[in-house]
Amino acid sequence: MEKKLSSSNRIKSDDIKIIKVFQMKDLAERIGYCIERGKINKSSPYPNDMQGQDGADELTKQALDAALGPDVILQACNNGMQRIGEKFSRNEVFVPELLMAAKAMNAVMTHLKPFFQAGSVKAKGKFVIGTVAGDLHDIGKNLVAMVVEGNGWEIIDLGVDVKTEKFIETIRNNPGCAVGLSALLTTTMANMSKIVQEIKNQFPATSVIVGGAPLSKEAARKMGADGYSSDPQGAVAFLNSIQIVT
Repeated sequence: MEKKLSSSNRIKSDDIKIIKVFQMKDLAERIGYCIERGKINKSSPYPNDMQGQDGADELTKQALDAALGPDVILQACNNGMQRIGEKFSRNEVFVPELLMAAKAMNAVMTHLKPFFQAGSVKAKGKFVIGTVAGDLHDIGKNLVAMVVEGNGWEIIDLGVDVKTEKFIETIRNNPGCAVGLSALLTTTMANMSKIVQEIKNQFPATSVIVGGAPLSKEAARKMGADGYSSDPQGAVAFLNSIQIVT
């Protein structure tokens, strides 16, 4: 009789473990889905079909309280950002949807930042980004920065109208970083080219990606840049491909 009870208890214990694993997996997938749909928190009215439901904020807290690893949560977020990024690339969603996804990601990162700071979760690498000297436009730059951060990279945002010296100083202080240059004005492409050339002169191994309305793959190649992207997901793909080690 005791053996039967012991066996029964063991089965129940195993069942509980299995249920917990599925619950954890479900939480992670729900967080990723909130990122993809741009559901920030329960009070957020967007998207309409998810009103009143827990969002990325609440679900992340629940996941951490349930001892789900922050690295698992981050991977779920990366998956969600990748899905929305791919939709954006296919013109199935547009900038507002991408911005909402980035805001949902920021809600998650508020909970995960202590783990990054403690070193229990490591960023994929450092990405220095800025709009080049003479150009004050930042919408595209900000969008790329948010999406790249959502994919697990540490962002160093230098802002707009960034001169060559600032890029050089930041690269020197962050060995192994990658650099992103943004420009919207055709008149600032010459400045971008000079910055790329100076970075390559002083730090030949530093990977540089450029983007902006007046640019193309051919223009990027002539500048000496390592990559070009017309959208945030392309920047993520480039960064993930270069395998930066910090």
